[in-house]
Amino acid sequence: MLRTHTCGELNTTDNAKQVTLCGWVARRRDHGKLVFIDIRDRSGFTQIVFIPNESGEAYKLAQDLRNEFVIKISGVVNKRPKGTINEKLATGEIEVLAKELEILNPSLNPPFEIEEETEITEEMRLKYRYLDLRRKKVFNNLALRSNLYKVIRTYLGENKFIECETPILTKSTPEGARDYLVPSRLNPGQFFALPQSPQLFKQILMVAGIERYYQIAKCFRDEDLRADRQPEFTQLDIEMSFIDEEDIFNLTERLMQLILKELKNIDIKIPFPRISYKEAMEKYKSDKPDLRPESKNDFAFCWVVDFPLFKYNEEEKRWDSEHHPFTAPAADDLENLEKDPGKVKSRSYDLVLNGMELGSGSVRIHRRELQQKIFNIIGISEEEAAKRFGFLLEAFQYGAPPHGGVAFGLDRLLAILSGESSIREVITFPKNSAAFCPLTSAPSDVGEKQLTELGITIKRRK
Repeated sequence: MLRTHTCGELNTTDNAKQVTLCGWVARRRDHGKLVFIDIRDRSGFTQIVFIPNESGEAYKLAQDLRNEFVIKISGVVNKRPKGTINEKLATGEIEVLAKELEILNPSLNPPFEIEEETEITEEMRLKYRYLDLRRKKVFNNLALRSNLYKVIRTYLGENKFIECETPILTKSTPEGARDYLVPSRLNPGQFFALPQSPQLFKQILMVAGIERYYQIAKCFRDEDLRADRQPEFTQLDIEMSFIDEEDIFNLTERLMQLILKELKNIDIKIPFPRISYKEAMEKYKSDKPDLRPESKNDFAFCWVVDFPLFKYNEEEKRWDSEHHPFTAPAADDLENLEKDPGKVKSRSYDLVLNGMELGSGSVRIHRRELQQKIFNIIGISEEEAAKRFGFLLEAFQYGAPPHGGVAFGLDRLLAILSGESSIREVITFPKNSAAFCPLTSAPSDVGEKQLTELGITIKRRK
């Protein structure tokens, strides 16, 4: 290791100890002949002092230091004199008297100060994201994400779930938004789609006998952006066999209770309130009710249940699925499926937190004949169903178990946990509101040779 300690761990118990630190110059101050710098790494800050008679060549080299230079410093830990202690820092009772200094890499003058209170435009922050990520607040959001994943994996592992990955290059299927398409060079004129969710694959895994699956999955939707949307986002995807809604509710509530306790040291009560879709719309005028005024609780969860299975598309004069076409209808409403689809309730449920839809799920259809009937009602012919979903319909003929699941938007959950108004604040390298990456300038043009290989001709919009 280049260093003996990190910049945030030294204290008075290390007095007189020889240490070596590595990090970035956060601040440099000249006080007469004394030169002070604060050296920073992800753990925190340590004050370094350069004294002409004691620091030797290091003192001379310190004259060249500027903010964001990467340096290696060796010296002796000293207790700070009375009156110079910085109580705002964990290392504020000590400083390091420099003996040796090595500039590992200089830095240009940054386009903005790496300070928490500095106001920077979002476009500038995203263009220089590697500098923005050095800011403690942004780093803390990423650390929170990492800790969230750890809690999730531990909890689901203890509950006998298996983490399975599903394909990123897959088949285009309707999931409620436009697909991102990927042309296939080896199959000219044909396209993969990036998954809007792992919906079909997780159902296939239930047919395969996995029984308890989860995945922290990347998902992609080509839709207009807002504060809680990104072209690519991350969701916790869960599917279980031989269960009903109560099993999903119980598993989810205990997970959310654990997350709030582990990450925020907040105790929340379970079970969560359950509100029918009809009651939510009548009482709150929204299917995403914010119960904080009723509960004066900072994290108010509730389930919204009993959604309609279908919604009528006035423009095209036909029925559409309210959620997706793989959602099972309520058993008591099966007789209305064909004669009065508008009366059929679904076995779907949304988890709402503070007025934001955090997750959605359902008990699924697991019989081919019922799945085909749903397709017929929403205008998908047998021929079209076979073309789009043939592999799933075929799998249902080989002993598909009753199953259901739920998926949660982890970016949304993290935004709420961290008190951020936009999910872009909790994503490592987000796109801007125009679905563009200022850091890499993606999306971008590609060369004619590559387009020719793919058999693609670009038609420019006028």
